[in-house]
Amino acid sequence: MQVKKIATYAAVAFVAFYLFSRPAEAAAAVSGVFDGIIEGADRLALFFTNVLS
Repeated sequence: MQVKKIATYAAVAFVAFYLFSRPAEAAAAVSGVFDGIIEGADRLALFFTNVLS
């Protein structure tokens, strides 16, 4: 349990450090993640549209 808590704090500290030290790259990474999610949702919608029609 203690290791999980320390790992969580370390991950949060790393993300905060990354956001403050390289904001442009962090924004690009977040944008890429959201683009991937949107692309996956579009493909899933297209799949169900083809299945149901």
